[in-house]
Amino acid sequence: MSDLPDHSSAIIDAIVDHVGRSTLPFQQAHREEQHATAFWFNELVETTSEGEVIRQYLVTASEPARVELAEFTLRPALCAPVMSAEKLMMLDFAEGWTHLGDVGVAVMPSTGLHAHGARKGWHWTTDEITDGIAATEEDIASLGESPVAAYLLGHVNDGDGSREQAVVIGRIVRSGDGGIRWIGDLPQGCVGAPVFIGAPLGEDSFKLVCVGVALPAGDHHTIAAFDRIRSALKAFPPHSTSAPDGAGTGPRAGEQKRRWWQRRS
Repeated sequence: MSDLPDHSSAIIDAIVDHVGRSTLPFQQAHREEQHATAFWFNELVETTSEGEVIRQYLVTASEPARVELAEFTLRPALCAPVMSAEKLMMLDFAEGWTHLGDVGVAVMPSTGLHAHGARKGWHWTTDEITDGIAATEEDIASLGESPVAAYLLGHVNDGDGSREQAVVIGRIVRSGDGGIRWIGDLPQGCVGAPVFIGAPLGEDSFKLVCVGVALPAGDHHTIAAFDRIRSALKAFPPHSTSAPDGAGTGPRAGEQKRRWWQRRS
């Protein structure tokens, strides 16, 4: 797959316009540790004569999802009416995530977040990375050995607590074992963020593709590809089975495990 240097501005505009409200920064609560990014993803479960059934959850890297008490930093654009509080505390945070085997990715059903907002008198106004944007096996297979321009949408930890969203430009390349490696800087706070490319369609057009999730590493960072994430998600039942979320300063994530928020569209 060839690079698209002349299309960088257009690709960044497409990312911001289509999925700019899909990301949430979080960290271990009350401590300057485990800064990361999560994002909303809508999985297409099935298509029937009545419409499409969508299952929704947050996605991030496994490592930062293992803390027991965490807080999300909320942006005004994600809530209506706008919340007065800028932080959303999550109790039993680690219990709310399901880790997808050896993929390096964790997912949290978004039911508790929707219920919490409804209980407090507001609702989420997010964008979501949809099934149509998430990379397929064919998209991943088309990546060659030459580096490709890539764009990470994450929330940088700059030390002042604001966790501003940024598009970080780098490159991705297929490694010898078939994995995907991120080439370039990955600012603190951007682990768990979605990584995009502009897949060429010919002439001056491209398709926005979310390749996968940025993972933590030592000397270099890898990308958990969405084809593996899709495969792992197929193991989950489409219907919710657990109890409602608990009360307190925020949603009790553990009580939502495997309780999927889904809808018809």
